[in-house]
Amino acid sequence: MSQTMQGPDRVKPIRKAPKHRMPFPLSLYQSAVGKKWVMAITGIMLLGYVLVHMIGNLHMYEGPRQINEYGEALRDLGGHLVPRTLALWLLRLGLASAFVLHIHSAYGLTRINMAANEKYQSQRDYVAVNFAGRTMRWTGIIILLFLIFHLADLTWGWWLGDDYTRGDVYHNMIESLSSAPVAAIYIVANIALAIHIYHGAWSMFQSLGINNPFINKGRRPFAAAFATIILVGNLSFPIAALTGFLNEDDRTTPPPSEMHEEEGAATTEAHG
Repeated sequence: MSQTMQGPDRVKPIRKAPKHRMPFPLSLYQSAVGKKWVMAITGIMLLGYVLVHMIGNLHMYEGPRQINEYGEALRDLGGHLVPRTLALWLLRLGLASAFVLHIHSAYGLTRINMAANEKYQSQRDYVAVNFAGRTMRWTGIIILLFLIFHLADLTWGWWLGDDYTRGDVYHNMIESLSSAPVAAIYIVANIALAIHIYHGAWSMFQSLGINNPFINKGRRPFAAAFATIILVGNLSFPIAALTGFLNEDDRTTPPPSEMHEEEGAATTEAHG
């Protein structure tokens, strides 16, 4: 079909209807700048979660009572103001949303950069984080697959099966991580996570448009330190379980289910 209209005096091009513009902030998210901001902000949220999660798991080294009480405290977030576990589930949904947006914005940026035939960083910066930058896609896939396995293993109890004890965080972690194949999965996944964190923590300043000479000097040390702390902390758990440093041989604290029964019996006696 011809793209022009023939007339006696002139030829008029047919104008195409303008594309529908999405409302703000969706219109901003359609741009590369918007996607960089979303990826950076969700990345900060996820970095915060990874750090808090690792610190919380350090209660393992205090013993079964402390780590199990920590798990109970998470379920009781919000106190008596909200139903039990509601605040925890809201946090989980928020983190899941951040995770989905992080992946979607990263995919969108990749499509934009491929279409423009441009690299995300300058050549000099790209060399500085060459390996981490080149493997972001693959480390991201490894992290996604590991997250599914981790939930099935220690949250849903599908992987441990009959060995899974609901509410007994200490037992479940020891039972899972003392298995060499499972420990290997955790070790490989956490190495991939550290590599991903290094590049993400390094590049988020650029994504947010922060370009200060003083801050730029500290970007790489900050990223390296953050990734190292997460790596060392998370790798310590499977290594400690495999070597027997963490074990249930001398455990004196009963499982949470028995503790609740004892507390209930004590309460009944007190009111009897």
